[in-house]
Amino acid sequence: MNKIEHIGIAVKNIESANLVYEKILGTPSYKQELVQSEQVNTSFFKVGENKIELLEATGPDSPIAKFLAKKGEGIHHIAFDVDDIVSEMARLKAEGFVLLNEAPKKGADQKLVCFVHPKDTNGVLIELCQQI
Repeated sequence: MNKIEHIGIAVKNIESANLVYEKILGTPSYKQELVQSEQVNTSFFKVGENKIELLEATGPDSPIAKFLAKKGEGIHHIAFDVDDIVSEMARLKAEGFVLLNEAPKKGADQKLVCFVHPKDTNGVLIELCQQI
């Protein structure tokens, strides 16, 4: 793993959350994107070499809607940048980690992504990201 790529934060309303993070970070969101496969609206902020990703559910069956109902707003996941997501997935699987998807899938910000189950990572959802 190369670096922390971004930290994902689940929010109820992305427009109001954007205003909060614009004030905190002193910069506007550089990109907003709808990821239909995950039923999520995203908004990205640059923080040095890293990013903050705000996540808003677009439907009641969205993983973010379920997260918000169970835990409320807050940190949803930490994403790590990897050079070869397939080999990193194989390495983690061989180490005994449960992956939430068997193959990489297209995520936001032109990335291939895979999630590691939080039960294996001390309650933290881990996302692997590879630039497409």
